[in-house]
Amino acid sequence: MQRYLIDQPTPANHQLVLPDDVAHHFVTVLRAQGGEECEIVLNDQRVYRSKLTQLEPATVELIEQLDQDAELPIHVTLACGLPKTKDKPELIVQKGTEMGADAIIFFESARSVSHWNSQKQAKKVARLQKIADGAAEQSHRNRVPSVSYLPDLKTLLERVPTDQRVVAWEESAKQGEESRLAQLLRQAQSGDRWLAIFGPEGGLTTEEIAVMEQSDTVPVGLGPRILRTETAPLYFMAAVSFALELS
Repeated sequence: MQRYLIDQPTPANHQLVLPDDVAHHFVTVLRAQGGEECEIVLNDQRVYRSKLTQLEPATVELIEQLDQDAELPIHVTLACGLPKTKDKPELIVQKGTEMGADAIIFFESARSVSHWNSQKQAKKVARLQKIADGAAEQSHRNRVPSVSYLPDLKTLLERVPTDQRVVAWEESAKQGEESRLAQLLRQAQSGDRWLAIFGPEGGLTTEEIAVMEQSDTVPVGLGPRILRTETAPLYFMAAVSFALELS
């Protein structure tokens, strides 16, 4: 069943006029007729089975609240050093959303080749947010992750409140460290806020790792293989899901 995430409160009369973009997709693209059903998620993050009752303006009735929660037990923010090409941030946002990330932040690290100037930042973030919106609906999430940009690592560490910080560092894997991430996930509590940091192509510098360690960020290995900058956050999200949802 088609799902739409709409940033509106639950109407008192259970009648909801669909936003223009949602109405266009449901009525025009999918050619929904009166009586057809969809799932609506409102800003309370609850899922409602809904029925189309009127075509102009497109209106649905919230029939039943469904007991569905597709969210991870912990809140994960992925912070990624800016990759070189535009397709990599798009891949990270789309797949990271499907895998349960709460927020995705791109920041400029020491080895970032790409740079988003002030004129491009808003446009790029808006495009990535639209990708997150679509991926959240496709994967039947209960909420849409936020996508944002921060200028540097220092700002990232100062602005993102967390209960646990980790950084994916290939040197941890090279040194034979294999279990630190697993240990931290075993200690995770429902509702914890995690910040997971990943470098761009070329990785993070030892100076950046030192700064993060001073801010209680734990370096963790992601197995013995060297992962691409767009692969590492997705590996991490899969590990979180396996440890907290499937084990």
